[in-house]
Amino acid sequence: MVRAMAKPVSAKSKPAKKTAKRISPAERERVEVLFERFEGLELRPKTELNYANPYELVTAVALSAQATDVSVNKATDKLFKVANTPQAMLDLGEAGLIPYIASIGLYRTKAKNVIATANILVSQYGGQVPLNRAALESLPGVGRKTASVVLNELDIEPAIAVDTHVFRVSHRLKLSSGKTPDAVEQDLMRIVPVPYQTRAHHWLILHGRYVCVARKPKCEICKISDLCPSRELFLGA
Repeated sequence: MVRAMAKPVSAKSKPAKKTAKRISPAERERVEVLFERFEGLELRPKTELNYANPYELVTAVALSAQATDVSVNKATDKLFKVANTPQAMLDLGEAGLIPYIASIGLYRTKAKNVIATANILVSQYGGQVPLNRAALESLPGVGRKTASVVLNELDIEPAIAVDTHVFRVSHRLKLSSGKTPDAVEQDLMRIVPVPYQTRAHHWLILHGRYVCVARKPKCEICKISDLCPSRELFLGA
């Protein structure tokens, strides 16, 4: 049975703040140059998830939890041809949705959430995606990370969603020593210069996906390796 009631929003709207550490002028300059370098490599980085409207974006990002963008794109390429609005998704129904996303991890739970979200969007928001953090985070299966990706991708709110790639790259570049995604997010929003905050998420995630990979980072082709405090740990390894 689909529930139309939105979840409380206050508890997960913002991570708890911690006392900010002072940033030295030298470190601030290093970070500035680092993101200038990222900008020079790719001016307008974007998500690799395919979407044509805010509803497709919210759905794709929610489906991408613990799944690759490639696998989600393969599924949504067919799904969005038959259901790319909340009402169309409701008409498809949970049983009709499952065959389209069965190749994605946790597909049964995700199917329930997608249909529940569609129900809320139709009944409470006139079939439109509410583009503010509190409302987005109240949707089933949409947490802080998903909301941050959506708001950032649509240039609505500077936000840095921290996934495994962003977490890893942030630590290797010494942008954060946070032990949790929320702590890393706070550090990044504090240290990343404002002009780059709407793009930092994509730069970091793409860098982690293709260059600063988990097991053996490709330091020899990295365009920012001279700014990386961890470089010597991996070169020649």
